[in-house]
Amino acid sequence: MKNYKKLYINLMLVATLGLSTSCNQDFLDEELNTAYSKDYYTTEVGIQALAVGTYYQVFAAELSSEVPLTATQSGTDEFHAGGDPSNWTWNSYSTGLKAFVTVSNANTVAANTNWDNLYIGIGNANQLIESATAIVSTNDAIKKTALGEGYFLRAFNYLKLVSQYGGVPIKLTTSSSVELEFTRATPEEVFKQVIADFTQAYGLLSNAGAPAKITKDAAAHYLAKAYLARASEINDSWNSTTKAADLQQVVALSDQVIASHPLAANFGDLWNYTTADGANEKLPELILSAQFNASALTSGGNQQHLHFLSTYDQLPQMRRNLAGGRPFSRLAPTYFVFDVFDQVNDSRFWKSFQTKSIVNNKSGTYYVNGDLGIMYVINNATDTRFAKTKNTDAIIYSKTGKTIPSVYVAYAADKVGLMADVRFPSLSKHLDGNRVDVANTKGSRDMTLARSAETYLMAAEAKVRLAKLGTASFADALSYINTVRTRANYKSGENRAAYTDGSAAWTVAGQVGIPISFIPENSYYESNNIATTTAATNLAIASISALPAADQAVITKLGYSSDYDRMLCLVLNERTRELCGEFHRWEDLSRTKTLVARAKAYNPEAAPNIQDFHNLRPIPQTFLDGIYASGKPLTATEKQAMQNPGY
Repeated sequence: MKNYKKLYINLMLVATLGLSTSCNQDFLDEELNTAYSKDYYTTEVGIQALAVGTYYQVFAAELSSEVPLTATQSGTDEFHAGGDPSNWTWNSYSTGLKAFVTVSNANTVAANTNWDNLYIGIGNANQLIESATAIVSTNDAIKKTALGEGYFLRAFNYLKLVSQYGGVPIKLTTSSSVELEFTRATPEEVFKQVIADFTQAYGLLSNAGAPAKITKDAAAHYLAKAYLARASEINDSWNSTTKAADLQQVVALSDQVIASHPLAANFGDLWNYTTADGANEKLPELILSAQFNASALTSGGNQQHLHFLSTYDQLPQMRRNLAGGRPFSRLAPTYFVFDVFDQVNDSRFWKSFQTKSIVNNKSGTYYVNGDLGIMYVINNATDTRFAKTKNTDAIIYSKTGKTIPSVYVAYAADKVGLMADVRFPSLSKHLDGNRVDVANTKGSRDMTLARSAETYLMAAEAKVRLAKLGTASFADALSYINTVRTRANYKSGENRAAYTDGSAAWTVAGQVGIPISFIPENSYYESNNIATTTAATNLAIASISALPAADQAVITKLGYSSDYDRMLCLVLNERTRELCGEFHRWEDLSRTKTLVARAKAYNPEAAPNIQDFHNLRPIPQTFLDGIYASGKPLTATEKQAMQNPGY
């Protein structure tokens, strides 16, 4: 399944023609000898090839774009606008976020892009289900695996659709002619279909081939996710009869997945990318990943290494380099991200964000390449050491005795703050130095879609919700949360200043003539201002009445008092600490109806504009303009009736 094969292009052409035949017969007279006919899908090899292409469309295609950012990270408490304005509208919820999104430049994601991509994937999955069902075969690779994959892939996209838009049209068959009349199903109907499809996949699939292949455990994880979403606040107007049973299913399914996918020993192991198909892409914790490698045949590549980077290459003594990355600078972390971690005892922030870079473009005689060139001090609000946020007075690097050319401080006396600048510690989870050159955007590292740390936190959230219903205790959630937190401890003897990320995958062949900026060190000690230590830490939460100080600060800011609200807040905070930047956040906040409060509290661009209706996205105008009712295009009134409120 690796690479998704170059035949994807031809397969998608066939699938698209099968879905929409609106072109005139003589639109193209030339004979396309390299394409497959639809008869190819009546063969075993054709069905398996279609599965490959559908994997690509559903899992990987969007990762060569900014859709994951706009759909799942922009406009949340975790990230705000970075240095590039291409998709600021998606973060700010300004008047430009409508059924047509106001275009800033060629990189702006249109309102219909995500919607269209998801329905193309659903069309391909429908073809896969139909072909695998119709073929006369006793081959389990077809009748079980390919069929199970088809059900999974369809459910995966419908879960995204209902999470983004609420009720959407349900299309479960391929089309042999043009179809123009569609109506929106209710969210309840969509969830019913999603759960039915994931259940089918669970019954058909084996556990072979993870994380490159869809497995039974992947189906269980996403089935649990669907049950949890159905039981969440955004659906409370209709989910009362299914909620308790759904939550029990979340716990049972999560326990199954957890048993087969032990957590990596060190949180940093997940991000220690050195080469395509390397050890970190095969860890048992990984349940499902979108697959990429360095082949020139792989379309688009994984481009998420571009988007969370600060523009380091514009600073003194610095130059763009392969290890440093190409900084598109779309999203920057908020102060919520800085403050929600126990920066002294929790290793995850320091293993998720790059806080130091070395000089790689020396000028003059004072600095040499390899001196510390950039440092971010992520301190706390009680720290009185620093006068200025930017280029603080003569900060000296202890190892060289030289001042550091560029220093940025989270909390300083001037209170300017990091959000006032385009410089910020870069999320490093997606960095990829295994590219062919400095300018290349095509990344080769896999993208983790599901891992068992999230499964633990889904089970914890289900326990919190069951406690609210009176069938569990809030303390029941702590065992799941503490397992994840224990992995985040510093171990005895661990060097807390040690650091690595995918930048370290750079190769000499791709870096000729340009020194690197990567340094295997973070600013832990400069930020925390504590003595060097190798003692173990303990992040376990002993009681729901004594939550960590970082969580209590969020609870206080958001005005929570009930045990339910406090514990749900803890789970959402823990999801940031564990899963920050892994493309879950907007949907987590939307489904729990905490998006508005958290964005207002922590996202400065979103705060003035976000309203309750932003818990759902606008139905694209291109869809509304293209469909009919009773043989006629929709009237303006009918379009508005089909649109989500507020748009």
